[in-house]
Amino acid sequence: MSRKEKILKNSAKPKLTEFDELLKLESNYCSWGDTVHYSEKLNIFDSAEGVYLYDKKGTEYLDLQMWYSAVNFGYKNPRLNEALKKQIDKLPQLACQYLHEEKIKLAAKIAKRVEMTFEEKGRIHFNVGGAAAVEDSLKLVRSHTGKNLMFAFMGGYHGRTLGASAITSSYRYREKFGHFSDRAMFIPYPYCFRCSYGKKREFCDMYCINQFEKLFETEYHSVLNTKTGKCEFGAFYIEPVQGTGGYIIPPREYFAKLKEILDRYNILLVDDEIQMGFFRTGKLWAIEHFGVVPDIMVLGKALTNGLNPISAIWAKEKLISPKVFGPGSTHSTFSSNPLGTAAGLETMKLIEEEGFAVKVPKKGEYFVSRLRQLRSRYPEIGDVDGLGLALRVEICRKDGYTPNKKLTDTITDIGLSGNLSAGGKKRGLILDVGGYHKNVFTLAPSLYITEKEIDLAVDLFEEALKKGIAAAP
Repeated sequence: MSRKEKILKNSAKPKLTEFDELLKLESNYCSWGDTVHYSEKLNIFDSAEGVYLYDKKGTEYLDLQMWYSAVNFGYKNPRLNEALKKQIDKLPQLACQYLHEEKIKLAAKIAKRVEMTFEEKGRIHFNVGGAAAVEDSLKLVRSHTGKNLMFAFMGGYHGRTLGASAITSSYRYREKFGHFSDRAMFIPYPYCFRCSYGKKREFCDMYCINQFEKLFETEYHSVLNTKTGKCEFGAFYIEPVQGTGGYIIPPREYFAKLKEILDRYNILLVDDEIQMGFFRTGKLWAIEHFGVVPDIMVLGKALTNGLNPISAIWAKEKLISPKVFGPGSTHSTFSSNPLGTAAGLETMKLIEEEGFAVKVPKKGEYFVSRLRQLRSRYPEIGDVDGLGLALRVEICRKDGYTPNKKLTDTITDIGLSGNLSAGGKKRGLILDVGGYHKNVFTLAPSLYITEKEIDLAVDLFEEALKKGIAAAP
């Protein structure tokens, strides 16, 4: 074929739209190793504001997952954006071996707030992402205990770096990467709707925590040398409310009993607040609901409202003082970058002034009440629960219990299509899916969401649910 014939043949092909051209480029040049291709039908977003995302056609999507709870304070929050812009013009870059004002003030604000809450002196160490902070916490545990084995929960998620994967329960995240000799011992989480032991909460007498305690009765249960009293495990990694596991809220007394057992055997309690911190649950730290003091906390996501991310660990003084965790113990190039610390400092100031401790529980109660109204009309909604604005909707078959992943995926895709009409205009709905069977909508709206927007969200969700049920075979 001549060059002229090739040109004529190519010119006869229909020209790709900008959207299709971008998807073609993505398909050819972007790694598929992230989570984008969990969805079969992809969209491309162009802008965001408040509780909404907008695609390149200008279609409005009400976001009920806010970047996995990283944007608690709304997209394009003017106050936080302005703090970042000012820092860009003042001190945008600085090697982390040097000090700057915002780092010092942010560390002090977080540490003082923790001390006020738990009456425990501690220090802050910064990193970039949540998994990196988990890695730092593992170093801290190993440094203090000399042990590399951990307890963690079934359904728990702590990140996908190698160390974090070892304490994350899903084997899917480890399968391709060889043997994990330091894999955690995973303990059933108190998931009362789907109890691992087949118990009912009203009559179980905390059976699950009693089973954990029985591990320490004899050396032949593999965790304790009963002659020396020493446990093989250095720490227990928890999420006070499980995130990826499906926003599961445990009985209020559970963690107090767990901490009592851990203290008895000198096992540290590491509290992963990456997804539930910064008032997602109605308190600054989700662990506050459960009346225990952690030894280490891991922070991230909403610390900067998703702007120039930083993460952090807080640890008790005895674990992180300069005498035991000295210079160079752990480090990352961008760990306390000045853009991140400036955004984080303004976030902490905003938290001090906004009254989220009152506003978030009130909004959460209203949202849950609306969702429970839906549950009363649709047997496919098996469970609805919430703590603050961390909300769960578990999708089932008509028996109200058997997990229904297919319907969950259909509803998700319907929301992402941008073809819903509730509220009188064409809209979409952004939903995130979690849960042990990937059948739970984990809702994490902006903490600024209004009752009117909650009503719209429920209407959009009901429309997507109806369409999903109608599409089922």
